[in-house]
Amino acid sequence: MKNIILDKANICINCKNTPCKFGCPLGNDIPKFIHYVKEKNYEKAFFILSKTTILPAICGLICPQSLQCEKMCEKILGDNHVNIGKLEAFIGKYAIEHNYKIYSPKKTHHHVLVIGSGPASLTCAAFLRRNGIKVTIYEKHDYLGGLLIHGIPDFRLSKKLVNKVINNIINLGIEISYNKELGKDFNIEDVVNQYDAIFIGIGSNISNNLNIIGEELKNVYSANELLEENMNLDVANKKVIVYGGGNTAIDIARTLKKLGVNVTIIYRKDKKHLSAFKDEYEDCVNDKIKFIFKTNVLNIIGKDKVEKLEVVKTKLEKVDGKEILQNIDNSNYFINCDYFIKAIGSHIDTNIIKKLNLNLSENNKIDIDGNGQTSNEKVFSGGDVAGIKSTVSWAARSGRNAALAIINYLENKE
Repeated sequence: MKNIILDKANICINCKNTPCKFGCPLGNDIPKFIHYVKEKNYEKAFFILSKTTILPAICGLICPQSLQCEKMCEKILGDNHVNIGKLEAFIGKYAIEHNYKIYSPKKTHHHVLVIGSGPASLTCAAFLRRNGIKVTIYEKHDYLGGLLIHGIPDFRLSKKLVNKVINNIINLGIEISYNKELGKDFNIEDVVNQYDAIFIGIGSNISNNLNIIGEELKNVYSANELLEENMNLDVANKKVIVYGGGNTAIDIARTLKKLGVNVTIIYRKDKKHLSAFKDEYEDCVNDKIKFIFKTNVLNIIGKDKVEKLEVVKTKLEKVDGKEILQNIDNSNYFINCDYFIKAIGSHIDTNIIKKLNLNLSENNKIDIDGNGQTSNEKVFSGGDVAGIKSTVSWAARSGRNAALAIINYLENKE
C-alpha cells in the first residue's frame, strides 16, 4: 500500500502557484503535505493537514475531488493528475492507526457551546479546543457525527472510521451532553448567558414534501428520515421507487440495491441535470440501478399503502431565456410500486427557526456574515443550517472559520 501511495505522491510536481490548494474548500496545503509523503514523513504530512482540517481521513474518501482540488490539478497534468483524495485519506487513516495527536491545547477561561455534531460543529469544536477554549457539545441523538453517521452509507464511509475520527476530536477535552435537542429540550435564550459564545450547526435534515395526493399512505418515506432513524424496511422481493436526482437519492438507492432490492430512480430532468456527483451516478450505473429520466410523479395511489404511481413525462422549455420544466400533455402512465422514497431536498425544522430569534436569509436559513456571525453577536453558525454548500469539506470550512471568528470575538471582548 505504501509503495502505491508513494507512486501517487511522486506524480506531484509541486506547482509554484498551487492550483490544487485553491481548489480545496479548506485551503489545505496540498503540495506541502504531499512533499512529506514523498519523504515518508507521514507524521509531518499529517501535521501540515491538521493546520486546516481535522477530517482528512473522511474528506479524502468522500469529497468530490474531481470537482475541487483534483480538477485544478488536471488542468496542469491532464489525465495523469495527482490522486489527492487517496493521499489525504491515507494520511488521515495512518494518523489514527499511529495515534498522532491533533494538538495539545493551551487553556483560557472562555467556554463555548456548540450545538450539533456534524462536520461543521465537530470542526468548530476542535479548532476552539486547540486554542484552549473550553467546549461543550449539545447533541440531540445519543451518538455524535450527524450526517457522517446517518447520512452517508457505510459502503462509502465506514462508521468505524468516523467514530475513530470523532474520538480523536473528543479526546482534546471536549464535553458532550447527549439527548439535548434545540427547540425541544432547550432554546437559545436558555443558554445564551451561560456561555461566552454559541455555534449552531444542526444541519438541515427535514425532508421536503411533494404535496401530492397519497403522500400520507403507508410505505411512503422520506430519505433523510429513513437514514437518520435507521429504519429497517421489509423490502425483500419488493419494488422500490426512489424519487430525486441528488446524492441522497443515489445513496439510498445503492444501499437498497446492495440488499438485493429491485430499485428504480425516477428523476424529473435528464441525466446532465442530475445534482448528484458524476462519480456517484457512475457507481449507481455499475450497480445496475435503473433510471427513469424526464419523468414527474403526479400522484401516489393505493388503499392503505402505496400500490402504484401516476407519472408524466417532462420536457425543458426555454421561457424568457430560462429553462422551465414542463409536464407533457397526455403522457401520463402508471408504475407499480411497493415502497416510494422521496429524496427531493431538505429544509430546517421551521419550529426551531421560529424560536431562534435570529435574522434569516431569503431561503429561510440562519443569516450569517462572512465570519459565520449571526444577528446576535454571541451566536455563530455554519453548515447546512446557514445555507453553506452541502459537502463535508464546505461544512468543515464554515465550522473552522466560525471558530477563528469566535476566538477573535472573545479576544476583542476582553
